[in-house]
This record gives sequence, structure tokens and C-alpha cells, in this order.
Amino acid sequence: MHLVQTSLPKRIIVAISGASGAVYGVRLLQMLADLGNVQTHLTVSEAGLLNLQQEQGMNRGDIEALAHVVHPVHDIGAVIASGSFQCDGMVVAPCSMRTLAAVAHGLSDNLIARAADVMLKERRRLILVVRETPLNLAHLRNMTSVTEMGGIIFPPVPSFYHRPQTLADMIDHTVSRVIDLLGLPQPHAPRWTGLLPAAPIDPSAE
Repeated sequence: MHLVQTSLPKRIIVAISGASGAVYGVRLLQMLADLGNVQTHLTVSEAGLLNLQQEQGMNRGDIEALAHVVHPVHDIGAVIASGSFQCDGMVVAPCSMRTLAAVAHGLSDNLIARAADVMLKERRRLILVVRETPLNLAHLRNMTSVTEMGGIIFPPVPSFYHRPQTLADMIDHTVSRVIDLLGLPQPHAPRWTGLLPAAPIDPSAE
């Protein structure tokens, strides 16, 4: 008996919680859809939906249309709540400090925290795009706890070496780095190729 090898799509869980920066979750879903061979599973908290409405002018139908599968945030019986569900990674973008704390302490009190807990216990890739500043000691300790458990803390800190021209450039670069961490190809962010040649000094300017 010969097994037929098939190219199965990568499964990525995307969670949107109640921190500012809902655009990161939106853009992540869009960019994953552009890759073609990725199946996205979405869950959004009530506060996350509120921020989508306030910051992006999106309703529930708008954001759910960007995902392949949608799971209500209180459906603890959803497939993504089980370690038997084969999954290639999970991103919480943005990740509120409340969600960070729930993950750090293993609360599993909604589907976002439960799915994240599953990722940690199954030793799978978990990325938290934490969005808060300044940070208090509880925030920092929770980030340390998640890191010690194998999760990745990824604050959406903008970079400037690629000389972004627009806010969209900066958002795309951040989301592209997240996709990199998932081990997926991303065509939007140029790779670092070394320093640019120094500009010649104009003697007349002295």
C-alpha cells in the first residue's frame, strides 16, 4: 500500500484581542490569504471587535470574511481548543495585556487563551503581538513567563532601515516579520543586505 503525498495547506490561528492596533490582525489575515496555501482560523474577542469598529470601521462580517474558518471566542469546544488539531502556528495580533496575562498564567478562560495554551503545551509556534506602552512590572513579568514557556513576544516596534514612506509600509514590514517567524514566505519586506554606501561629503557645506 502506497501513501499518496499531498500538499496540505498550512493552518494558522489568528486571534484579535482588545489592544489598539487592530490593523495588524487585519493585515495579517490579508497577507496570509495572498500566500495561497494557508488556511486561517480566526477568533476575535468582544474588545477586539470593538477596536476593529473604532480603528478600522469594520464590523464582524468584514473581519470574518478575511478568514477561512471562524470560531466564536467563547466556544471552548472549538477544534482549535484541542491539541489533536494539527496547526502550524498561532498569532495574537494585537495582543492585549489582559490576554497576555491569561496566557502567562494558563487561565484558558476564553478560546484565545485556551488555543494559546494548547500551542504552548504542544510546543508549537505562538507569537503575541503585544501592544502597550509604557509597560509596568506585571506586563514585563508576564512577557517573561510566556517567553520561558516557549512563546514569542513580538511588540510591533517599527523599523526604519528600509526607509518606509507610509504608515502602510511600516505595518506591512511588521506583519512580514511575523510571517517570517511562522516559517512562511513573505514578499512584502525586503531583506537586509548590509549598509548602504556612505554619501560623499560636500566640502562646500562645511
